[in-house]
Amino acid sequence: MYIKIIRVINGGSKLDKNNKKILGEERRELIMKWLVEEDEPITGSDLAARTKVSRQVIVQDISLLKAKSYPILATSRGYMLLKDRQEKKLRRQIPCFHPSDIEITEMELNIFVDHGAKVIDVSIEHPIYGDLTASLMIETRRDVQQFVKNLRDTNAPLLSELTDGTHIHTVEVDSERALREIESELEKKGMLLT
Repeated sequence: MYIKIIRVINGGSKLDKNNKKILGEERRELIMKWLVEEDEPITGSDLAARTKVSRQVIVQDISLLKAKSYPILATSRGYMLLKDRQEKKLRRQIPCFHPSDIEITEMELNIFVDHGAKVIDVSIEHPIYGDLTASLMIETRRDVQQFVKNLRDTNAPLLSELTDGTHIHTVEVDSERALREIESELEKKGMLLT
């Protein structure tokens, strides 16, 4: 799989100088090239603007690339390529509970990132659909601010509204100590589900 990604980087073409839309396979190769080069998520709108196609075409391209086993993750901030992790991180699930309120959610996410955690996702257990998980990939206060802004701009409900505030975050941290500090602070704020 990663051999294919390297081929795309080395063989990727550039945007058409006449600002014409980029077609099919060439467009998907460029998308992969940009995802490989970028460490931050790239929005579908940005990819659409770069290639002079609609956002819906980009959604279809991402689906085709995923079908070819490229490790692309769709997050609330855009698309990103899952790259091999250089260092070993501890990955844990932390059960949380608080009212489904944007300000409280912002406080909760800031507790995680202030202790060096990367918030991978949020999940709930729905009585009908079972486990529902949404990718977050939040690791800085700036990421938290952008997530909160997106919530406000779209007026989208939090996933935890479906479970009256009960949810689980998957996080990555450098140490057990960081995990203990996060859990301790969440417990002080009444957010840790025990």
